[in-house]
Amino acid sequence: MAESWSEPPQSPLNSPSPAESQNVIGVFWHEGMLRHDTGSGWVFDSGEDPGFLDVLEKHPENADRVRNMVSVLKRGPISPFISWYQGRRALISELLSFHTQEYIDELVEADRNGGKIICPGTFLNPGSWDAALLAAGTTLSAMKHILDGQGKISYALVRPPGHHAQPTRADGYCFLNNAGLAIQLALRSDIKKVVVLDIDVHYGNGTAEGFYYSDRVLAISLHMNHGSWGPSHPQKGTMDELGEREGFGYNLNIPLPNGTGDRGYTYAMNVLVVPAIEKFEPEMMVLVIGQDSSACLLFWKADTAAAVERAAIFIVPSI
Repeated sequence: MAESWSEPPQSPLNSPSPAESQNVIGVFWHEGMLRHDTGSGWVFDSGEDPGFLDVLEKHPENADRVRNMVSVLKRGPISPFISWYQGRRALISELLSFHTQEYIDELVEADRNGGKIICPGTFLNPGSWDAALLAAGTTLSAMKHILDGQGKISYALVRPPGHHAQPTRADGYCFLNNAGLAIQLALRSDIKKVVVLDIDVHYGNGTAEGFYYSDRVLAISLHMNHGSWGPSHPQKGTMDELGEREGFGYNLNIPLPNGTGDRGYTYAMNVLVVPAIEKFEPEMMVLVIGQDSSACLLFWKADTAAAVERAAIFIVPSI
């Protein structure tokens, strides 16, 4: 089936003045992403009821955590500085800028057959594929918003997440690499260099894999020193994974001991991350944020937030 897409400029669901539009965060969101049901009874990545729990645990990547994020952004203190935009589904053709046709065909077939455990902990259930397309398309819309000069900062509030998804496989609750797709859109829109800064508690292996041979993308990941966790995640996230060929030196891994606090994280940002970004001189920043880092590595106090802001403050625009 032939596909075509020409995305019209979007009007925000709440309309700031033209002068204000450059000083607010454009948040891109679609409620359809809540239909990705990861289930309960989550034990050892099986997704099954083990039979001995009185209360079944929800999967860590569940819809409620994102519902809370929406409510915080709509009703919290930052709400006056946000404009809301409706997300959209990605076209299959758009996915091929990062993923292989064979992999996309595998996901489409799994959805057609009613679902599949793609890899441990990563369940494609009825509604999951549509949510994944919405996550990818919504992220692309957030990037297009910046590329079209409609704002300086946009935020794609999406699930399922994406940074573990590699060009040829799913991993770690991720089907489509939303950040990778957005970066490819920027590179194809005459942006010469992009930095992606990943501060999830786990290594952003999928994004790194997608740009491992490129000198146009500086991929930086600060993460818990967890190593490889199986066939779906062969990358270790160690400092010696530097990229290859033209991309050698453009993959910067900063593995941190579990329990790293505010001082250690701030030190890594100020001594390693900020100088690397300054040397690279990117035109665009993509910031990949995982909530789990605030719990597992004990950071996200005021000093850490300031360090992340310092890394991003001189890079505009950004998503």
